[in-house]
Amino acid sequence: MRTNRLTLYTLVVLFAVTAAACGKKKAPLLAPTSAAEAEAPPPAAPPPTPAARVTEPPPVPTPAPIREDNLSANSSLDDLNRNSPLKPAFFALDSAEIDGPAKAVLDADATLLRQNRTWVVTVEGHCDERGTAEYNLALGERRAAAAIAYLKSLGIPAERLKTVSYGKEFPFDPGHDENAWKSNRRAHFVITAK
Repeated sequence: MRTNRLTLYTLVVLFAVTAAACGKKKAPLLAPTSAAEAEAPPPAAPPPTPAARVTEPPPVPTPAPIREDNLSANSSLDDLNRNSPLKPAFFALDSAEIDGPAKAVLDADATLLRQNRTWVVTVEGHCDERGTAEYNLALGERRAAAAIAYLKSLGIPAERLKTVSYGKEFPFDPGHDENAWKSNRRAHFVITAK
């Protein structure tokens, strides 16, 4: 009886080991590549085709009067950003150039940043829905960087300014026409510390 149990136990162990060994897949062998193939850079992707240029200037919102309670030290960052005194700078199609209307908005924003020296701001770069996601992320980054460079030229310290690009991911206006696209091409300001 003891021998039967030992034999049965041995068969179960052998079966388990055999099943485990058969279940493993071998990794495929890769064919060796020549030195020329290993060192050759991948072919460059063609540059994205820029969209047609719009000649009219982007809209510039009229700054609303700043209420003192918006700037209160007791207000939370959410409240401060919900009623943000910092206005977005808008850009022309396929451009990261700070034009006259954008300079006026950024001048006003710089004045507020000088008055509130403890604020740290993230400048978000946004684009309209046209173009590839990669192209719009790069364009959004250039827009945010251009806004920061202009603010730094006005004396705002670099350590108070951060950038992020959202490309076309977070449109201000969900429409699919020129008016919506104008309002989505922007550098948007978010106060991240006060």
